[in-house]
Amino acid sequence: MNGTRRFATRRVSSPDAVLQHIGPHQDLIVPLANGEPVTLLDAVEAGAAGFEGVRVHQMHTLHDRPYLHGVFGDRLRHHAYFLSSVTRPRFHAGEIDLVPNNFSEMYAILRMRAPRPLVLAAASPPDRHGNFSLGTNADYVASFIGRAPIFLEVNERMPRTFGRNQVHVSQVTGWLEADYPLLEVAPVQPGPEDHAIAALVAERIPDGATIQTGIGAIPNAILSALRHHRDLGIHTELLSDGLLDLVEAGVVTGTRKILNRTKVVGTFALGTNRLYDYLHDNGGVELWPVRYVNDPARIAQEPNFCSINASLAVDLLGQCASETIQGRYYSGSGGQHDFARGAMSSKGGQGFIVLRSTAGEGDGTVSRIVAQLAPGDVVTTPKNTVDKVVTEYGVATLRGHSIRERATELIAVAHPAFRDQLTADARRLGYV
Repeated sequence: MNGTRRFATRRVSSPDAVLQHIGPHQDLIVPLANGEPVTLLDAVEAGAAGFEGVRVHQMHTLHDRPYLHGVFGDRLRHHAYFLSSVTRPRFHAGEIDLVPNNFSEMYAILRMRAPRPLVLAAASPPDRHGNFSLGTNADYVASFIGRAPIFLEVNERMPRTFGRNQVHVSQVTGWLEADYPLLEVAPVQPGPEDHAIAALVAERIPDGATIQTGIGAIPNAILSALRHHRDLGIHTELLSDGLLDLVEAGVVTGTRKILNRTKVVGTFALGTNRLYDYLHDNGGVELWPVRYVNDPARIAQEPNFCSINASLAVDLLGQCASETIQGRYYSGSGGQHDFARGAMSSKGGQGFIVLRSTAGEGDGTVSRIVAQLAPGDVVTTPKNTVDKVVTEYGVATLRGHSIRERATELIAVAHPAFRDQLTADARRLGYV
């Protein structure tokens, strides 16, 4: 990853140079996860005492910082679009703001909320033609290329990726060099319940399907269960180590895809260095803006599209609360509804909502199939869009089914210890 000094245009020696581009009430657009330019945001915080009404817009923050704790007040304030383990406690403490959204609409929302955007992003060193890559990311930031000033932090360890996340040196306001490791997220090891769910999902996915899945124990188990499939395609917001396993096993070819045929498509990547090394200079993988990847109309063009997303609770109507726990915000909508809508309109498409039947501190004392959502819980995927709900006890098919049929099927996949009470609740509510 060499050659950065060949393109010296607008190169600066210190991250402090970014401060001259930040005026009163400036909106800073920052990519999610490893797309965050660490040294640039260090400089932003160092200069925050002289700011007036500067806002940082970002999803899924991985680096904890003083400004997230409200130390600069309204001089520098964070606006989150998806809560992470870092920003979740800060939101509950009232130190940052949370903006509800569907991931596919992030660019449009940011254009509305950020009238004076300045993009700060991490990037790979430029290629011999002077093109930087946004590396592990395209997300909402790629859509700002050529439409807003962009200041880049070039990290020697950022993989050079392909797709629509290329920025030419002539399109940047400034750039500097940095060298630090990317944050890694190790795969979560599935348990017996996760493998049971995975088997139920995998047997319903046909060869040649295009899939979308997230990160976590159940998605990892599902990806592992797909090892004997053939000619799968990948069109997903998140590229993870689990997907890499399928590609290397020859399961993923993308030959039956309609869009980006033969290519693995995502909008950001998050995993281990094994994944980042695989992405570097790999023309078989493309990162596209999220308004393309998560667009339900585009997703619907792929036949046999299978969307796989996790939820935290599902009520007897089929409403999925995937971002709150007992009415308290935990994460955000992400792309769950985007992909559920797209899969619903795909010829032969299926949308899977997956969850263990119980929660609790290891003792399964709480049913995740509930008669009604808790007060304050928000619906991420509405009942009219949900297709199949899968627990370790089976598959509840909801699309096109009556309320009585839905309630009956969902009770059947609940943990046996809670079925009698759920049946009584269903009768009380007039569902059965």
